[in-house]
Parts: sequence; structure tokens; C-alpha cells
Amino acid sequence: MGRFIYGTTANSFDIDDRTLAHLRIVIMNKLRRSESFMFDVAMSDGSGIRSFWLSPSVPIQFQFFGSRSPHINREWVEEMMAAASGPKGLAITPEPAEATDIHPSPR
Repeated sequence: MGRFIYGTTANSFDIDDRTLAHLRIVIMNKLRRSESFMFDVAMSDGSGIRSFWLSPSVPIQFQFFGSRSPHINREWVEEMMAAASGPKGLAITPEPAEATDIHPSPR
């Protein structure tokens, strides 16, 4: 379980390390381009959704508690990048199945 910290620790919440690794790529790429966007997070205690306006001017921390970097699902990153660039903004969605390279067997 990792932690996303936006600005201060008062604006932090726990996210699975695998999910957090994918979010980090999306957020890092958007902010590197100086693109601000909305990020919605469903609160784990069931208290609703919290929305953050992510901007390059606010410090962000990604704290990982696992010892290994997870495998990155490119399709999930692409889905989240498209969402972050869209009118509703970024939200954590279920991870899609990865496409596998299918090579025809030799005859």
C-alpha cells in the first residue's frame, strides 16, 4: 500500500502500490507538460469522492511501501492519460487486461 500526498499530509490517502505506480506515470507526464487537470479519488472509508485540481505549482509526493517496482500495464496508462486529458479528468479505474503479442506458430 502506497500513499499519494498532495501539498500537505492533510491531503493524502492510501493507494495500492501497483495503482500508484501507474498514476505516477500519468500525473508526472501531465505536469511535465504544465497541464493542470482534475483528479477524483473515491475515499476508502466510503465517505464519497474527493476531487483535486492537480497543478505543477503544488508539491506532490508518491510514497511506495513495497520493495519492488510493479510491472507497468501500458494500456492502463494510456486509458488514464486519455481520461486526464478529457472533460471529466483522471479517476482510478479497474486495470484492463494486457494485450499479449500473438505470434503465429511456424508451419
